[in-house]
Amino acid sequence: MIFEQGQRIVFIGDSITDCGRRDSAAPYGDGYMSLVRAFVTAARPDLGLSWANRGVSGDTVRDLAARWQADVVDERPDWLSVKIGINDVWRFFENQPDAAVPLDEYTATLRTLLATAVERTGCRLILADPYLIESDHDDPQYAMTGDYAATVAALAEEFGALHVPVQAAFDRVLTSTRPADWAHDRIHPNLAGHAVIARAFLDAIG
Repeated sequence: MIFEQGQRIVFIGDSITDCGRRDSAAPYGDGYMSLVRAFVTAARPDLGLSWANRGVSGDTVRDLAARWQADVVDERPDWLSVKIGINDVWRFFENQPDAAVPLDEYTATLRTLLATAVERTGCRLILADPYLIESDHDDPQYAMTGDYAATVAALAEEFGALHVPVQAAFDRVLTSTRPADWAHDRIHPNLAGHAVIARAFLDAIG
């Protein structure tokens, strides 16, 4: 277990992290973040950890930059989990090119945000891949998402962060299942799909 007594763990990202945490499922949402918290708490209740979900549906890395001070720096995390990039890619395929975030901008912005968090709070980082739940690896959106996930893996190495290979986790389960078994739109997971993400997190944090 990577977490220590009394530490604070903050998760930030888009709708996959949000999952109703601001309304019907406050304060943790009903997705992977809530599952990770529940299993870690069940395994180590003695640690007295505190948790915060700062996911916001629809966010790209640009949106994270706009709220980074309030939702990350001011939270003073000991561990910061960042999972962003799905909307940055998806907007290209929704005919919203101005809302999409090109890879070079995504990389530079995320690197700056991570450096700021570490410099101002001293936190450790957990970086999770964007993904597409798709069996056809020639699918253009799957291929582009892979480039963004590769950036996350590279930044994890650069910052000495834990890396959560979410795309690989879905690729494994899709060898015997269909994308529709995990999400209705290849993006927003059902409970089983969130469990796939949570299991990848739990494997990463030990």
